[in-house]
Amino acid sequence: MSPRVVADVIAYFGETTEDYVRRRHAELRRGQYRNARIWAVVAAELAARAVAPPVLTERQLRRIVYG
Repeated sequence: MSPRVVADVIAYFGETTEDYVRRRHAELRRGQYRNARIWAVVAAELAARAVAPPVLTERQLRRIVYG
């Protein structure tokens, strides 16, 4: 396996839920998504992760992004 693949896997599993939510929110905003759709997309992605975090409400997701 190449060092880049190993680094990508380690980064994927090392990313906290909060970091993931912030990163995906920023990516989706750049893709012209509106917040209502972003929260649904992020919640679905979190549930599908190999190690899924507890279910987060839309309010909890907003608080992660906006404080």
